[in-house]
Order: sequence, then structure tokens, then C-alpha cells
Amino acid sequence: MGTVPLLSDDEAAPEARAVFDEIRATRGTDYVNNFWRALAHDPALMRATWDRLKIVMEPGELDPLVKEMIYVAVSTANGCSYCVHSHTSAAKAKGMTPEQHGELLAVIGMAMQTNGLVTGLGVEVDEAFQA
Repeated sequence: MGTVPLLSDDEAAPEARAVFDEIRATRGTDYVNNFWRALAHDPALMRATWDRLKIVMEPGELDPLVKEMIYVAVSTANGCSYCVHSHTSAAKAKGMTPEQHGELLAVIGMAMQTNGLVTGLGVEVDEAFQA
């Protein structure tokens, strides 16, 4: 259960509606998801989040599919079910195959297991790995 009601276009402030319009135009859809409708309670935070997200997720040295897959991995590690679902959907829309999804989940699971082992054992970082 959410802690704030999801705002419709009519209920949102003009500044939030402007972000809704940009989301629709950028994504080529009429749909604005629940994250943005909840965030619309704070139009300034909504604007800052949307502007930063556009920059981070645009094509760059990492392609958009890889970025979505990283988002899935981090969302899994952080326990954010909403983000796991939304970014898995976005990754599939960007071409993630079922085989890639399976490998992604295997890597996430392996990393979580080895991270837990290393943390529990208190293993010091090898000198050769020091950044």
C-alpha cells in the first residue's frame, strides 16, 4: 500500500503535468506509471528526478539495454520490487531475450551469494585488485 495517493493529471500541479507530458512524448505512450504519479506530490523533486533519469539512461558508452539490466540488478539488490518489474519490462522492450534475462538473474544470484560469503568471511581485498 502506498504512502501517498497516485495523482491523476487533473489532480497534479501544472509543473507535474508538464513532466507527465514529457514522459509521454519521450516514451511515445499515453501511459504515465505509478512512480511518477506518486512523485507528482513534489513537483520539484519530480522534475529533478526526471531530468537526471533522462541523462543517465540515454545512450552513451553503455547501451540502453545494458543500463536497464544494471537497473534490474541494483533494484534486486536493494529489494525494490517495483523497480525490478518496471525495468525488466523496459529491458524486454529494448530487446532483452529470455536467455539474457536468465543469465542476468544467474549473475545477480551468484553476486549476491559471493558478496555474502566475502562479507561474512571478512576477506580483505587483494593488493592486485586495489583501484
